[in-house]
Amino acid sequence: MASGSLDTITLLRRTRVFGELEDDVLASVAEHMAPLTLPGGALLYAAGEPSDALYVLRSGSLGVFRPPRAGGSPHLAGVAGSGETLGTVGLLLDQPSAVTVRALRDTELLRLSRASFRALSERYPQAILGAAQSALHDLLSRGGDEPRILPRTFAILPHDASVPVRDMAESLRHALLPFGNCLLIDQALGRDHGPAWFAERESEMRFVLYVDEGRDERWRDLCRRQADALLLAVRSDRAPSAWPDRTELLRHADLERPRHLLLMHPGSSIEPGRARGWLEAIDGVSQHHHLRGAADIERLARLLARRSLGLVLSGGGARGFAAIGMVRALREQGYDVDRVGGTSIGAIVAAGVAMQWDHETMCANYRSAFVDGKPLRDWTLPLMSLSRGERTSRLLQRFFGRIDIEDLPLPFFCVSSDLTRGMATVHHGGKLWRWLRASSAVPGLLPPLLHDGHVYVDGAVINNLPTDVMYDRGMATIVACDIRADDVLTSAVDRDWQPGIWRQWMQRDLYPCMGSILLRSGMVNAETMANQRRELATRVIAPHLESIGLLDFKSFDRAVEAGYRATLQALSEPIG
Repeated sequence: MASGSLDTITLLRRTRVFGELEDDVLASVAEHMAPLTLPGGALLYAAGEPSDALYVLRSGSLGVFRPPRAGGSPHLAGVAGSGETLGTVGLLLDQPSAVTVRALRDTELLRLSRASFRALSERYPQAILGAAQSALHDLLSRGGDEPRILPRTFAILPHDASVPVRDMAESLRHALLPFGNCLLIDQALGRDHGPAWFAERESEMRFVLYVDEGRDERWRDLCRRQADALLLAVRSDRAPSAWPDRTELLRHADLERPRHLLLMHPGSSIEPGRARGWLEAIDGVSQHHHLRGAADIERLARLLARRSLGLVLSGGGARGFAAIGMVRALREQGYDVDRVGGTSIGAIVAAGVAMQWDHETMCANYRSAFVDGKPLRDWTLPLMSLSRGERTSRLLQRFFGRIDIEDLPLPFFCVSSDLTRGMATVHHGGKLWRWLRASSAVPGLLPPLLHDGHVYVDGAVINNLPTDVMYDRGMATIVACDIRADDVLTSAVDRDWQPGIWRQWMQRDLYPCMGSILLRSGMVNAETMANQRRELATRVIAPHLESIGLLDFKSFDRAVEAGYRATLQALSEPIG
């Protein structure tokens, strides 16, 4: 196809940079465009390289990756689709690229070199520079040369013919409509069409669902090749088994293209252990989702459209129960939590959210465990800690003992500190009670969790507000409950020695207790990075809890109410 063809001019007319140019100028721009083809996985340009061209995407998709933060991995900032322009800021400002761009699937582009851009600017100075300045202003106002379009073409692939993908795909299409127009392309609609037809449909639509119903391998292969992300559907009531065309799946699905496992349940319950079995049977799954009905389909749509809400709950001892009130307020105001995670007591409350407990159930369970259950009362000879930890473990097993993290209806994570490796560990799978126990093991107060040769303690030692973990999962909106520890430990006396036991007891209100000292000490280190993590949140809610001590579990109701009131006040302005 010649570069000056009608298709190229029509494509350029849709772009931010060239869309307002006169026909004669646009035709000249089209003549200077050179075609470029990239196979899936190929690099277009890397962060730090000189910006020597502007690119217009004709078909396919490109992933735009931000450089990693310290200790992290490159972050997928966006996915460019048909009609998107890349490299504009670097070319106009003569700056190195700030991002890395890679083809997520077979991709066709048009390339305008720096030399060609200068030639066009000399020939049509007002038109070309005016358009470029307008585009540059728009790009900089939204935060840089990164597309806001995210994965928007999805292949829905069934594990076998028994999976009812058609009904699910129709429900997903309907759930995506609030976020943009959505087209479902099945074999009957897509049969006998070439790449240009599919590119045209993708350019017209915000989302495209390619649906394979298991009848034709050629159509299934086309669905894989056209998708930005793969949705692998299985029936949870069937015995887990490997993906039937595993070789083809791996050949087409490179590391940058997400693969979501959809566990379709025949009823409202989730059978413990079944999710882990499927995840072990199918390679390279990025995320998994439990689908039991309309609410789960709607949550999946929000996650795919990057219009979802992630809730992050920090540690903070008894003060952390403010998060229960926070969740109540969010629900009352109509906010749906789509993913949840936390540290220490925040992780324990987050587990109840992921279990989809209502407010009354959460209050009853946590009051039973932490107020009536007195988890720290099994004192022992302090060789590793003041308490044995057995009561805490039993209470966690009572409420979460049979459940794997993979079984939770809502996506969940918790954070512990691995002293063996000297780093924070994020737990997305495994026995829920075990990793809640690790995440809340305050050094000196509770014994560490010893597992597979590693020593795990409270996640607050390293990361008390893990908004960075939630951010890396691509959540559009992050709400954080931040229980700060900078005002909770004071002394009414000046002293550098410890008095006798009787005097300590008689004057106990003057001295900080050992438990509070240990809990506060475990939280201090995490404050170093806390401000950066707060900046990652869309809204940070910090309830006023100064009158509640870190181990004052009897103030449970006051903490819950404080979290509720603080959140209602914070929601006086809508989130997002």
